[in-house]
Amino acid sequence: MEGGIHPTEASAFRDCFSLAWRNPYVLRLAFSAGIGGLLFGYDTGVISGALLYIRDDFQAVDKKTVLQESIVSMAVAGAIIGAAVGGWLNDRYGRRFALLFADFLFFIGAVLMAAAPNPSVLIMGRIFVGFGVGMASMTAPLYISEASPAKVRGALVSTNGFLITGGQFLSYLINLAFTKVPGTWRWMLGVAGVPALVQFVLMLALPESPRWLYRKGREEEAITILRKIYSAEDVEAEIEALKESIEKEVEETGSSEKIDLIQLMKTKTVRRGLIAGVGLQVFQQFVGINTVMYYSPTIVQLAGIASNQTALLLSLVTAGLNALGSIVSIYFIDRTGRKKLLVLSLIGVILSLGLLSAVFQETTTHSPPVSGVETARFGNFTCSAFESRGPSTNWDCMRCLKGSDCGFCASSVDKLLPGACLLSDTSFKIGGKTVKQTCQGEGRLWYTRGCPSKLGWLALVGLALYIIFFSPGMGTVPWIVNSEIYPLRFRGVCGGIAATANWISNLIVAQSFLSLTEAIGTSWTFLGFGVISVVALLFVLVCVPETKGLPIEDVEKMLEERAFHLKFWVKRPSQVVKKNSEV
Repeated sequence: MEGGIHPTEASAFRDCFSLAWRNPYVLRLAFSAGIGGLLFGYDTGVISGALLYIRDDFQAVDKKTVLQESIVSMAVAGAIIGAAVGGWLNDRYGRRFALLFADFLFFIGAVLMAAAPNPSVLIMGRIFVGFGVGMASMTAPLYISEASPAKVRGALVSTNGFLITGGQFLSYLINLAFTKVPGTWRWMLGVAGVPALVQFVLMLALPESPRWLYRKGREEEAITILRKIYSAEDVEAEIEALKESIEKEVEETGSSEKIDLIQLMKTKTVRRGLIAGVGLQVFQQFVGINTVMYYSPTIVQLAGIASNQTALLLSLVTAGLNALGSIVSIYFIDRTGRKKLLVLSLIGVILSLGLLSAVFQETTTHSPPVSGVETARFGNFTCSAFESRGPSTNWDCMRCLKGSDCGFCASSVDKLLPGACLLSDTSFKIGGKTVKQTCQGEGRLWYTRGCPSKLGWLALVGLALYIIFFSPGMGTVPWIVNSEIYPLRFRGVCGGIAATANWISNLIVAQSFLSLTEAIGTSWTFLGFGVISVVALLFVLVCVPETKGLPIEDVEKMLEERAFHLKFWVKRPSQVVKKNSEV
């Protein structure tokens, strides 16, 4: 029951399925709210594939890296506002209302994107979608956490993480399905409105969070819902624990309604919780995950894969591994613990980023040379930057791609042999054909993002390892910790602060990634993420507490007693004492 510590090490996953069998109501609450995670994941994944085709439709987007980054990152900017407002909305009007409002905004954004006649309207739709995603990203795990028994809370909140990664996987399937359909990217982005509509309908039939209702003085409604969630022998202790928590808040502050931000920052438990919660959300983004999810097809092309469809197909594999990692998290989160998962996850992420950095350094320094003879065969398609080079200057593929409006047409014999440096302008045609069509018409491969390489497959291995290590730990645990680490009275506001920090960090990474790869190279960019991951590992070891198996009301007591827990593999003394007392 939620009033005590549970022996979750060996049976949490089994308990979760047992609970679903005995009380499907709890699972229904978790999955209905978790569709908010699906929205989050779908939007993160769909834009990576849609951007390849948006560039083809809008010439301005194809020519300007900043415009590409804006299309991706304006949804993140909207999510920052959505998360910030969502914290207030959650505490004022409830978790259920916040999710319904998020669905409405997301649906409006999906319609605007699908019908966008120009990049400006497309960006406006992305902002609306961002509002909805930002609200849903912090509300869904909060709602699930407050409607879950303690011993399976981690596993049930992990379903939100699974639906995030499932949404990303679904987005890549949708992207592949519409690659040959007229209006490709419009369908990709427009379909996003469907899950928002489904969740809106489902949430209309579900209750408000029982903890929020109890804090608002609606005790009878809260108790009715709690009796549906907990077994008869557990529910009374849960109600008593909740009652004590509210009474303590009133005793300390004189009111359980008014939230004073100054009081919030002065409260030791809240401050310690915010350090851990906000820190995890910031590091989740700064270790580079959304560069992989937003730009995975582009990264695959940087590794030397020329085809859009092949890039999307290989990105589907990374999205599938991400979803698989979330299932692993559901199994281990209440068995191994939050902190151990984070540590193991970050160690793997550091090694994977090191591999990616090394591979991209190799592909950059050993790209195929440009042949003057091969280039001359294409006549007026020759890139002007290559024509104006000095007579003694040697060009390779990478130097060609850094030139103004230049692309690389690989050799028809072997893509690693000398090729041609040509114009990449898709509007310039000779004989009714663009340079890309002319190049591919001779059985050659056309490159504008990356160069041919014999080590391209190793970059894909690095990406796969990165996802495998990131997803079960850093992918899901930050959201779980933030849903359970704050006192009830401040949970909505603190969750909003942490989610806002996540989206601000997301925006910084999304807006700067392509510019960084152009300025310092892909290799150094991934190396930078690796260094940040080392800092994140030290932060987790020192500042993040273990909350496995703790009732939500008891997390606050744990934070009062101890701020740091460096020896994460050692069980908390208070936990051992409580277990012994139960025996």
